[in-house]
Amino acid sequence: MAPIDLDKYVRPGKDHFLALGLEGSANKLGVGVIKHPLGELTPENRALILSNVRDTYITPPGEGFLPRDTARHHRNWVVRIIKRALADAGVAGADLDCICFTQGPGMGAPLQSVVIAARTLAQLWELPLVGVNHCVGHIEMGREITGAENPIVLYVSGGNTQVIAYSNQRYRIFGETLDIAIGNCLDRFARTLKIPNEPAPGYNIEQMAKRGKHLVQLPYTVKGMDLSMSGILGYIDGVAKEMFGPQQKKLVDKETGEEITPEDLCFSLQETLFSMLVEITERAMAHVESNQVLIVGGVGSNERLQEMMALMVKDRKNGSVYSTDERFCIDNGIMIAHAGLLAYRSGQTNALEDTVCTQRFRTDEVFVEWRD
Repeated sequence: MAPIDLDKYVRPGKDHFLALGLEGSANKLGVGVIKHPLGELTPENRALILSNVRDTYITPPGEGFLPRDTARHHRNWVVRIIKRALADAGVAGADLDCICFTQGPGMGAPLQSVVIAARTLAQLWELPLVGVNHCVGHIEMGREITGAENPIVLYVSGGNTQVIAYSNQRYRIFGETLDIAIGNCLDRFARTLKIPNEPAPGYNIEQMAKRGKHLVQLPYTVKGMDLSMSGILGYIDGVAKEMFGPQQKKLVDKETGEEITPEDLCFSLQETLFSMLVEITERAMAHVESNQVLIVGGVGSNERLQEMMALMVKDRKNGSVYSTDERFCIDNGIMIAHAGLLAYRSGQTNALEDTVCTQRFRTDEVFVEWRD
């Protein structure tokens, strides 16, 4: 198959492409501007991040974020965030080649709030629209930032948990959660413990887990290449309610006799869930004979997950783990701009009537035309 011409749609007289990306699939509202030089992106010809602005809808401890309230936050902030992103990048609407937006998966009302902004800008500036799969945005941004060539991808976030490998212009899902996602599992347990939601409940659980010393035995539910986390959450929720409910039942470590603390519960939950992720990731690596792992999604910024994955990969010949920091792991606009611009350079755009967002948009539905 002949390589695709990624410069076919460059404007006359320009030596680069510019895209604005809007992300709003959950409680993070992100806007970013990215610049692609002409030619194929390589370690010597990298994409340039001009701006990456984000604002997060934070709820009180013990509460999650409702779709209608999150959508209201996005509507209230989207114009200000777009203006800030353009100012940081030093570009105007007329300089852009396309407007990219998250088309799914995600929460319906927040997605809809952001796509209205994207449609408005596209008509105002007479620019094409590009709908982006949220997961593909994470993967392509991770590949660009880390330089990972063809890794097994572990996608872990609030709404998604998948093990993915690339083949024949599709990102193939090798394994995934059968119920709730790992980020959602951690966030809901944070609510049980009334842990603050700022800067993020998962981050706060990670910090508490670092102080945990005793491993509480929890269910371990790997089913082939898939995993299940709702039962684990129900079990540890029950333990926590016994400890901190009206009965105030004390639990002790059988070996040391020391009392189990909230920190121990956070530690135990992380260790169990991350062990399950490492297991299915290693199995996927063996299946496709890969020695690289790329961790993307908000939970991917967890240092303990990165450490456990690195220990597994160390046992494989010349293995390596790639991950990014919270600027790119946590939902952001620049990943949507980057993946959208790759699609635009491949000739993929959306007519206005085809910009309807969907809460269910499978990773393997996307035709990855820009890759061999």
